[in-house]
Amino acid sequence: MKPNVGGIDRILRFVAGVCLLSLLVLLEGNARWFGLIGLVPIATATLRWCPLYPLLGINTCPSRSSLA
Repeated sequence: MKPNVGGIDRILRFVAGVCLLSLLVLLEGNARWFGLIGLVPIATATLRWCPLYPLLGINTCPSRSSLA
């Protein structure tokens, strides 16, 4: 898997994931389980790869040629 999630994108995904996970503590009843959706952005930030990006033609990761 070639990385397609860049630096700022990773940070935003991780923060959004933590916010969603906090719903497990903040909400009551069955609605609290929606917080588990936060695992998805945390996983994509950690792996630096989003399976939806290639389908949409998006790549926020800088190319290696521009870093040299």
